Amino acid sequence: MTFKRRFFYILRTFIKYSSLIIITFISVLPTVSTVITALKTKEEYASTNVMTPPGNWLNISNFITAWKDANMGLAFRNTLIILVFVLFGSIMFGSMLAYILSRFKFRGNGFIRNLFLFAALIPGIATQVTVYQIMHALNLINTLHGYIILMMGTDVISIYIFIQFFENIPVSLDESAIIDGCTYYGVFFKILFPLLKPAIITCMILKGVSTYNEYYMSNLYLQNKSLYVTVSTSLYTFTGPYGNQYNYICAGVIITMLPALIIFILCQKQIYNGLTQGAVKE
Repeated sequence: MTFKRRFFYILRTFIKYSSLIIITFISVLPTVSTVITALKTKEEYASTNVMTPPGNWLNISNFITAWKDANMGLAFRNTLIILVFVLFGSIMFGSMLAYILSRFKFRGNGFIRNLFLFAALIPGIATQVTVYQIMHALNLINTLHGYIILMMGTDVISIYIFIQFFENIPVSLDESAIIDGCTYYGVFFKILFPLLKPAIITCMILKGVSTYNEYYMSNLYLQNKSLYVTVSTSLYTFTGPYGNQYNYICAGVIITMLPALIIFILCQKQIYNGLTQGAVKE
């Protein structure tokens, strides 16, 4: 290897790893500052910058205050109930609708698909006035079941994921099952639905993350914060017109991150396989 080629090889290697280190540092910095702030007392937070280490790294008083004052126990319970029903409903309705659109050719099939695509392109905020009027007319505002129905009805991406997955499953499986006396319901639930595991995991990740982090609609439609508080709205307990208590907010943020982190660590193999196999399948 000549000096020039060796020089450029070393330069490329240096740039590659330097860029990775810089990107990693930028990505980790917000989490590090959040942890540092969550461990500080009010006096330390008021008199130091965000990257100054706390005086006591074992200070958990902010976490206890955040858990109690923000009523995070109730928030996690409500969020868990919402997640279970929303994920179940979205997966069942999305997969059934995708099964009909991909397996049954009827007049208007392409029109319905285009309508879903058109709906996905409309910003959600642009339809909130109409949606709020409908929810108010049906007496679904400030109810947990109303919010669950609303969240289940806004998942167009999952439908397209299921359609794409169905189109890569041979139709001969359906025909063989029907010849053997299986009904369309049996074909779906016994033959095709078990094959949708990668797509189901992908949809659960996408829908679960968006539902867990949803603040705007949960704040708008779950107005009784003492009864219908969620994980995303509970953190705003420490905000007000006279200032924000960021040491408690950061402690609450870390508490809300822990369940997602634990699930990711325990199920990362299934998550990676689901994303790679469910999102793109040849």
